Amino acid sequence: MDPIIEDQLTLKPESLSQQIKAQEGKINWVVLDEVQKIPRLLDIAHHHIETSNLKFALTGSSARKLKGGAANLLAGRAFVNHLFPLTHIEMGNAFDEMTAMKFGTLPKVTQFNNDDERVAFLKAYALTYLKEEVWAEHIVRNLEPFRKFLEIAAQSNGEVINYTNIARDVGADTKTVQSYFQILEDTLIGFLLEPYYKSVRKQQRHNPKFYFFDIGVKRALDRTITQELIPNTYGFGKLFEHLVIIEAIRLNDYKKKDYRFYYLLTKDRAEIDLIVERPGLPTALVEIKSAERIDERSTNIIERFVKDMPNTEGYCFSRDPVPKTIGSVSVLPWLEGLQAIGL
Repeated sequence: MDPIIEDQLTLKPESLSQQIKAQEGKINWVVLDEVQKIPRLLDIAHHHIETSNLKFALTGSSARKLKGGAANLLAGRAFVNHLFPLTHIEMGNAFDEMTAMKFGTLPKVTQFNNDDERVAFLKAYALTYLKEEVWAEHIVRNLEPFRKFLEIAAQSNGEVINYTNIARDVGADTKTVQSYFQILEDTLIGFLLEPYYKSVRKQQRHNPKFYFFDIGVKRALDRTITQELIPNTYGFGKLFEHLVIIEAIRLNDYKKKDYRFYYLLTKDRAEIDLIVERPGLPTALVEIKSAERIDERSTNIIERFVKDMPNTEGYCFSRDPVPKTIGSVSVLPWLEGLQAIGL
């Protein structure tokens, strides 16, 4: 939103109606960007939706202020859609797996011609988030602990959250750290992947994992953005897992599949990277491997769980270019694997 217009509408939200009336008969759409900054504009939009044929596109990067301020959320009068960084489908032939793992897929990142520009942009993006989304909106009272938290949260991306350890490292209490993760969710910087248990009570006893919405932003926050990716390392594997999971989340939202995503970690440390509940279809148990050659060593855990869990299908998504079946597990290149489960 233009700063001058924003200032005007902040002081006098009803002036939006005056501007709309001045264009009556000439416009079909009204677009309001970062609408959470002036929640009262939602009342104006509501009025015109009810009394005219105008259509409104209301965009924003945080629902926190709206939720906390009893704003008019236009329930039943508006469709809610999410815009993510680019998917491989949107990028088409321009999609490159390694570049996506290094720098993510924010639209602006894909427009730069060299890595130095990509790094500079992502560092600035992380700083802008601190300045505009958190500090300017007075979401936290003390920015320094939150700054430390962001780096530590990025370092532990894709791991089961240990609130106590993070609180100790940040220098804050556990409840504060839990509120920090809630801030990241509310400002659309990331999402929680809950543990898979049929019992809701059991599910609430175990901590979720947290994933940042974009790999490039994650790497900028944990200061690894300039490091080269080395295949067959633990860090490379975690980035690949991150890539597959966020792509699945994005495609599910865009395709309106209503899938639900979980992970599973047993007491004996056996883990399923991604469990996908699909309405009307068997639950997909997915092992994510960054290796370029897959054999039964990579599928034996999934094989075991498929036998023990009824109405499930086993998959291994990897960088192996050759589709194959090992036991009851379908081993697929990861993009083909997403298609195979309906994404």
